[in-house]
Amino acid sequence: MSESSAGDVVVTAAAAAGWRRAGIAGAAIGVIAAGAAAGVAVERMTVGRGMRKKARLALDAAGPYGALRGVPGKAIADDGTALHYEVDEAEPEGGAGAAAAPGAVAPGSRRRRLFGRKTPAPVTVVFSHGYCLSQDSWHFQRAALRGLVRTVHWDQRSHGRSERGRAQAGGVPVSVDQLGRDLKAVIDAAAPEGPLVLVGHSMGGMTMMAFADQYPALIRDRVAAVAFVGTSSGKLGEVSFGLPVAGVNAIRRVLPGVLKALGSQTELVERGRRATADLFASLIKRYSFGSRDVDPAVARFAERLIEATPIDVVAEFYPAFTEHDKSGALPAFREVPVLILAGDKDLVTPSSHSEAIAEVLPDAELVIVPDAGHLVMLEHPEVVNERLADLLVRIGAVPTTAPTV
Repeated sequence: MSESSAGDVVVTAAAAAGWRRAGIAGAAIGVIAAGAAAGVAVERMTVGRGMRKKARLALDAAGPYGALRGVPGKAIADDGTALHYEVDEAEPEGGAGAAAAPGAVAPGSRRRRLFGRKTPAPVTVVFSHGYCLSQDSWHFQRAALRGLVRTVHWDQRSHGRSERGRAQAGGVPVSVDQLGRDLKAVIDAAAPEGPLVLVGHSMGGMTMMAFADQYPALIRDRVAAVAFVGTSSGKLGEVSFGLPVAGVNAIRRVLPGVLKALGSQTELVERGRRATADLFASLIKRYSFGSRDVDPAVARFAERLIEATPIDVVAEFYPAFTEHDKSGALPAFREVPVLILAGDKDLVTPSSHSEAIAEVLPDAELVIVPDAGHLVMLEHPEVVNERLADLLVRIGAVPTTAPTV
């Protein structure tokens, strides 16, 4: 055994022993990780740890995804939590627009092909991201829309650049209803007037449903269109995550306790994450993407987004999803154009959940993307961009020039 392999074994064994001392139910986690571990074992026999680390650094440098920045702002939630948002303004027709923020993408042929000529629009598109992600998960959509329509990107509480939820620090569990109120605070601060287009991925779509449930008049008066991406209106407790019945049942029994214990051992778990980085990356790839040939730089970008979420935040949000049921809020969207989009290989919020939303909203456009997983907006951005462009054209937010990607 090589020195590198021996070191990996020692570090991993130490982390595993620490988990046992902390009383973690490692067997349940093992059920989830088994498939990924086999591939990692093969890789470790042929590629040293130093080489793998260099590869990650090279991918980080080669794929500067998440570098787009806008004009920053802060919204204050009803419990005092500071929510970070950024605004990208539409450029005036024929003008150069506001000074570009660091990381801005210069106007180019790709954006002109997608939307036609640039024009201002009296619409604000508000993007809400998913669990364990940040506003940067919309990188490709943000790049495509930049300067063409006013957009707001925000980090949900305890994610990205937003403050850790103050209510949660005081012991109050996170609820999807709280996230809906957070979205209201962001809209009040960043887009207090004018038409809105709401776009949400996964937890972000659930946030939009909770928002509609609590503020139906605002949906009726201001929302011009809606896009749900890889999300669910409920029954997430029935999702199998692509596992055998016995395995998923075992996980459901122990996972709440496992996550609670993990959340109380933050430093230990973060060391374990670093020690088992290859396994962690393989799990992220399996549950984020559906195609085998996903761009390695994009896969690494997704890994960075997810690993940036502290384990105690992962733990405190999870119970809210098993309790989530907002199917009763969906009719609030019946009077506006709706796009529902999902990957056909999504193991986290399966496409059947998008189909269930479409049953309640029969006039919605339902798009099931082949060979796509949960992070469809990163895996197949051209499809998501084109469908989003179509939605914006339908409401007059961008010119009627047919989008081509």
